[in-house]
Amino acid sequence: MRIALLTYSTRPRGGVVHTLGLAEALAALGHDVTVWTLGRGGGFFRPVDPRVRLAVVPFPDIPGEQVGPRILRSIALLREAFTPSAYDVVHAQDCISANAVDRCVRTVHHLDQFTTPELVACHERALTRPYAHICVSAAVAAELRAGWGLHATVIPNGVAYSRFASAAPLSSDTPYVLSVGGIEPRKGSLDLLRAYALMGSSHRLVIAGGETLFDYRSYRASWDALAASLDVTPSVLGPVAHDDLPSLMAGAAAFAFPSTKEGFGLAAMEALAAGVPVVVRDLPVLREVFGDAVLYGTGPDSLAAALTTAVKEPSPERQALGRALAAAHTWEAAAHRHIEFYESL
Repeated sequence: MRIALLTYSTRPRGGVVHTLGLAEALAALGHDVTVWTLGRGGGFFRPVDPRVRLAVVPFPDIPGEQVGPRILRSIALLREAFTPSAYDVVHAQDCISANAVDRCVRTVHHLDQFTTPELVACHERALTRPYAHICVSAAVAAELRAGWGLHATVIPNGVAYSRFASAAPLSSDTPYVLSVGGIEPRKGSLDLLRAYALMGSSHRLVIAGGETLFDYRSYRASWDALAASLDVTPSVLGPVAHDDLPSLMAGAAAFAFPSTKEGFGLAAMEALAAGVPVVVRDLPVLREVFGDAVLYGTGPDSLAAALTTAVKEPSPERQALGRALAAAHTWEAAAHRHIEFYESL
């Protein structure tokens, strides 16, 4: 089967990680897979299995470009370059790539609420135009059904289990609590700061990641001001090299995942693979995905309490449950489910 998977970036965001993991698993099953993407910052953030074809469309930065024009330019450049007639299945992984093609399968990782007019229109078209839908959790599929009357097939994410389970923990003089995803509203970064201040522990707070299309400078300014008022000094690493992330993850005393909106929680699942205690926000989707393998919080107070328990009273039983859960989510299984879905169309 000739399959095109489309994503919007070469940088390490969850949807891009998903696209590459799925592409490699589909290629390993003998399918002809091409990943189409916009080359934000050059090639992909990690090496890709040579059995996967790569079509990277140049996307030069324009200084001062606002989010709305950037979205429209992204759609136009990808649409102009893409050749749909070369494939049996065209599968878009985000709203930009779904807007760049006329007929496609769409994976809806999570549902957003935008205020930028171009993004509002992009999000709506990317839900209603595709002729078939996949969600990575039943909770998001239920949102899609309730809000748009669309019925999606649920195929959970895969996880690169061995990459994190076998990682040597990063050596650090001071124990640390880790969060991955950068500083942005959807990641619950302000609540994480407040929770960390309430912990009053000797652990550092380390924030990794942060590649995004959007301009969060005003949110970051609020975050910096709050950190100063709370008298806390987190370590903000920015994007972390692909090869360095597993050790950073494995060395954490706990992993904090206070997102306000998620579709699956891939980074938290990777932390479970590394044997690290995980604290997540109490959302229906995260209850569905993680069950009893993690601790939950609803706001700064309860997140702080859960993180304190995680670092002071780590549970071997919960660790074993978490590792087993992560190991059960394979990209091979996800690829088989996708092929069944494609064939049903």
